[in-house]
Amino acid sequence: MSDAPAAPPKAGLGRDELDRNGPVGQLGPQEWLTAPATISVLAALSADGAEVRFVGGCVRDSVLRRPVHDIDIATHDPPERVMTLLERAGLRAIPTGIAHGTVTAAVDGRHFEITTLRRDVETDGRHARVAFDADWAADAARRDFTVNALFCDADGRIYDPFNGLHDLGAGRVRFVGDATKRVDEDALRILRFFRFYAQIGKPPPDIDALTACRAQAVKLATLSGERVSGELFRLLEAPEPTAVLLLMEGERVLRHVLPEARDFGRLRVLTFLESRGILRPRIGVDALRRLAALLPPDVASATALAARLKLSNLQAGRLVAMAAPDAVPDPAGGMEGARRLLYRFGAERFIDWALLTWAGRRATEANRSGDNERWVALIDGALDWQPPRLPVSGGDVLALGFVPGPGVGDLLAEVERWWIDGDFRAGRDETLDHLRELVASGAGADGRPRT
Repeated sequence: MSDAPAAPPKAGLGRDELDRNGPVGQLGPQEWLTAPATISVLAALSADGAEVRFVGGCVRDSVLRRPVHDIDIATHDPPERVMTLLERAGLRAIPTGIAHGTVTAAVDGRHFEITTLRRDVETDGRHARVAFDADWAADAARRDFTVNALFCDADGRIYDPFNGLHDLGAGRVRFVGDATKRVDEDALRILRFFRFYAQIGKPPPDIDALTACRAQAVKLATLSGERVSGELFRLLEAPEPTAVLLLMEGERVLRHVLPEARDFGRLRVLTFLESRGILRPRIGVDALRRLAALLPPDVASATALAARLKLSNLQAGRLVAMAAPDAVPDPAGGMEGARRLLYRFGAERFIDWALLTWAGRRATEANRSGDNERWVALIDGALDWQPPRLPVSGGDVLALGFVPGPGVGDLLAEVERWWIDGDFRAGRDETLDHLRELVASGAGADGRPRT
């Protein structure tokens, strides 16, 4: 067990100092801050005079002018009191983490995570026992990074006890206080450091943070697959994740969460293709596809990784299919060859395979004249693909006098192969004629009509 965090360093301010010195910045107009749902939650929480402030990501992202997705609020009131205040105002209150001081308010389709100011009493690297007797500075001191220890009030005035604004401006991701203690409190902070560095950081990375992450990387093995995959996917969604993953590899961190990672060159090219190389509404940043780009072409390896990261069945199936494709699109074959794969596997899987194959070839081979244009044409064709339907059915076979049974399916499968070989061009009349020819030739003997 680690001790509770030490008092904030001199860069921080105690509660009285924080209030006396006042805010250090001002947010510009923010839609989320003035939304009716936000105002109703603030009114409920402050109805009896309690002071509440927004904290963390919503403040940080507003300063960076990035979209705000999650709205976190801090208050002195204990979670039971928060529940009462919300319910008294007619708002839905969800006890998402009472033991850790967290209540969620659901209003007009938005969720607000409200957490009581707290301090860690003890931690074990995964969980913390907390006390709800902290002030603003003590609560900020237990947070992970200075850029996440920002508060703002209902008027958008920013409070910054650990110089997070300065770090945001410099693109610096720095732990609050002692980096080793922060990582010791929760090993997930190792992955969070690299994730935030990938999203908002600028080189060089903070040396104290790197040292702490490298020294305690072995603790990542104690984390649940869900926690690891959540951070890993957010890192992979960053504008340029490859450089940060290589940094993790060099710091001997990546081996503890993704030892299967091999093909960094393919990931780098795929990232370019998704974000800048082929701009299409249905093609964009895809963390699962980027994960697949790193993996060797091995079903067993991908299956084991999916299980370790606790991926859903849908995610696991797609990851395995991407890691070891059943077929590889060939741009030289044009759309005729592509249509066969599209018909069999569908557009989503085909596009995954096309992007990964294209990225892999660009990463390892000289780009031949016209290759890019052919790949783009192939992907555009897949995006426009409308699956055709075989013009005949089992009913048509039965109408020829066949007995229901396996022979019907066998005959239809043979007709379908002929139809596919003709690039799906045959219409109903032509396909029926071919069906009759097959019957006349003795095909489907198990289902021959009774005599």
